[in-house]
Amino acid sequence: MQSQPDKRAKELRELLSKFSYEYHVLDLPSVNDAVYDSLFGELKSIEAEHPELITSDSPTQRVGGELLGGFKKVTHSSRMLSLNDVFDRADVEAWVVRMDKLLPGTRHEFFTDIKMDGLACALAYQDGVLQQAVTRGDSFVGEDVTANVRTIKNVPLRLRDAEGFEKFLTGKTEIRGEIVMLKKDFNALNKKRRAAGEPEFANPRNLAAGTIRQLDPKLVAARPLSFRAYDLLRDEPTDVPTNMFAYEALSALGISRNQEASTFTDLNGVMKFIDEWSDKRLDLPFNTDGLVVKVNDRAQFAKLGVVGKQPRAAVAYKYAAEQATTIVKDIVISIGRTGAATPVAVFDPVVVAGTTVQHASLHNADEIARLDVRIGDTAIIFKAGDIIPKLESIVLELRPKGAKPFDFLEALKHQYPELSFYRPDGEVVYRVEGVTGPLLLTKAVEHFASKGALDIDTLGEKNVIALVDAGLVKDLADIYTVTKSQLLELDRFADISAGKLVDAIADKKTPLLERFVYGLGIRHVGTQTAIDLVNAFGTLEKLQAATIDELKDIDGIGEVVAESVAAWFADPDNEALIFKFAELGVKPVFEKKTGPLTGQNFVVTGTLETLSRDEAADKIRTLGGTFQSAVAKDTTYLVAGGKVGGSKLKKAEAYGTKIIDEQAFVKLLEE
Repeated sequence: MQSQPDKRAKELRELLSKFSYEYHVLDLPSVNDAVYDSLFGELKSIEAEHPELITSDSPTQRVGGELLGGFKKVTHSSRMLSLNDVFDRADVEAWVVRMDKLLPGTRHEFFTDIKMDGLACALAYQDGVLQQAVTRGDSFVGEDVTANVRTIKNVPLRLRDAEGFEKFLTGKTEIRGEIVMLKKDFNALNKKRRAAGEPEFANPRNLAAGTIRQLDPKLVAARPLSFRAYDLLRDEPTDVPTNMFAYEALSALGISRNQEASTFTDLNGVMKFIDEWSDKRLDLPFNTDGLVVKVNDRAQFAKLGVVGKQPRAAVAYKYAAEQATTIVKDIVISIGRTGAATPVAVFDPVVVAGTTVQHASLHNADEIARLDVRIGDTAIIFKAGDIIPKLESIVLELRPKGAKPFDFLEALKHQYPELSFYRPDGEVVYRVEGVTGPLLLTKAVEHFASKGALDIDTLGEKNVIALVDAGLVKDLADIYTVTKSQLLELDRFADISAGKLVDAIADKKTPLLERFVYGLGIRHVGTQTAIDLVNAFGTLEKLQAATIDELKDIDGIGEVVAESVAAWFADPDNEALIFKFAELGVKPVFEKKTGPLTGQNFVVTGTLETLSRDEAADKIRTLGGTFQSAVAKDTTYLVAGGKVGGSKLKKAEAYGTKIIDEQAFVKLLEE
């Protein structure tokens, strides 16, 4: 006899919740995926026929509609604190001594767990049902990402009703943890992208963070994210007497957490645990750079209080990062979107923590002076958190004779002769004089959208200024996040104009690679240089990884341009920007141009009557030719229009370059 729909739906919801708990928390599934999928399909069919039976905690309701207007800001119930770092036993012992001074005679029990490298997030449950998910943000205020977190399969939409933990199903229960992408899922995703010819993601942490900030939950649902909890909060502190009890409650309530967590009555046990996981951490399913050590008793934890952003009762033990040595080949300076001058060390490629590294930010002039980095030095490189490459120190014994201290101001004059720089009082960073961050950003976005770059219709100067002033665009990639509803809130836009701009931007998600590279605004990289770079490397990823020597091997690219390109891609802000473009679905395409003008180089001088200089350049490139700005030894033709300057004619005659008029040039284009 078939059950009534409401009863059957309730039974299915409870059973699917049980299966999900077994799979995600216990790692002991009692049924295979096919059984789960079949029952899930049955529940979906019942709800389709009887929409009144749909509940907010139904497993069919994980994926919602696209967010309009971006993420709302939410103030945390209590601050999401960070932890002080410790690096050896002496640091841990000093930490305990500090606590003993504040709580003399108190015996501590220590709670330890693996520290996850993900995106911190707080989940708020009301009467056992998921109500809200908020990112860490600035620790006081985060962003509401509830719609996206609901798509994470191991986040229960309703907490389990477990014997002994019933109190957590009434009132507010807050669960804090990390949104991570497991190594196996990350590797599988990159394998698919390789097979599809798409760029690979850089690391799981960045991918998890970028994914959870997507405005469309359907895109988030397509990514294999996981949530692992590390804390449990209640309005009544005595509900959670110890950190280990919090972990036991998490498991009982159906929340995934690390099973490696342990308690110890003395530091010897803590240090043994730390040593044990020094090597074993590489076999963990997620990335980590250390452990968390806390006072287990929550009442003691609260009594010890907070200093600044860090609680006194907890520390993060950081393992020594993998190190390697390499030679500093150059120090180049990148100008960021705020006008800040950031020095970058460029060195021979070296493998650190499993990936190839060839540059690292030196942050500012003071840091260069502190490290005393000189070109030619042998440097010790490590990865902070196994992710960000950093220069730790110099091997002075291997310093070459005659290596001079790096003169930051002289380097600025050499690399940016037409710009002036100043160092504001109280700051360590040099900045471009006479411009502000918003002005630089506005000019950068205008250039990116210009005719020679992505040629985005209706994104002209006034519209760019409106977007920047409204805070909708904070970097180049942000133009792809602008929605019609956001534009309609600005005075400049009506329904039609807002729709046109959004559509025009969306139409440029697969720009030609050379236009994209030119649009990035890399110093000294004009239209033809962008083409030369793209033709030499073929993909944005290869161009990003190019060394200064490889760049200099390209015809027409000298040391100044090579340094500028290397510096731009080495800047951490620019690395993040390229990653953000990929996350937003921007996929530049490379099309190798061949045609009747392949191998022929053109210079146009004077005024042409039938087409503009830019149009002439585009036609030459479309037919496989190269457009040059100045006559060189390899110039095939000098196209001489009206009012020709004598210097180019003389140079062409000296090099044996063929000089043709506009009529002959047009004929070449038509052949």
